[in-house]
Amino acid sequence: MKDMRTPLNKVRGLGSAKEGTDHFWKQRLTAVANLFLISFFVILVISMQGSSHGDVVEMLRNPLISIVLLLVILSGTYHMKLGMQVIIEDYIHAEGIKFIALMANIFFCAFIGFGCIFAVLKIGFGG
Repeated sequence: MKDMRTPLNKVRGLGSAKEGTDHFWKQRLTAVANLFLISFFVILVISMQGSSHGDVVEMLRNPLISIVLLLVILSGTYHMKLGMQVIIEDYIHAEGIKFIALMANIFFCAFIGFGCIFAVLKIGFGG
């Protein structure tokens, strides 16, 4: 099969989808963000160990902590979606199943993300 890309597009790495390395860089960007965000989350969980339910809820009502937790959720679920997308595209070869798996990946990540965001907002606004 003949490659129909121009020499310039070959150098830029742009395929027929015109995305190039966009997906790669998004995955790396969220990975770097998660390095700091997940570190914050782990330190937060360790610092709350042994606290009562009321103390934990009170700490999570702090707007700064709630905002950082929302960033953890957004970055983490988007990174999860990108990573699973790569795995699905690389290892599922039947186009119909691949399409269904990619849709399921999007819906699953959205469901998990919105559920977590709802929980943080509910605690943050005193619900």
